Amino acid sequence: MPILVRLDDLLHARRMTLTELSERVDITLANLSVLKTGKARAIRFSTLEAICAALDCQPGDLLEFRP
Repeated sequence: MPILVRLDDLLHARRMTLTELSERVDITLANLSVLKTGKARAIRFSTLEAICAALDCQPGDLLEFRP
């Protein structure tokens, strides 16, 4: 898949667990896990906005395109 999700890198850099992020953005741990492992087929802008706000990042920090 040419779109890589760098959620794991951002969590590690901010010393935050997936569980803590789940509580902060009010998204289930299962859904965040699907996103983190790169198995998600889509992401809502509201979800992307909540994650970026919680991690203090830009969407480009979270998603990367590799042809």
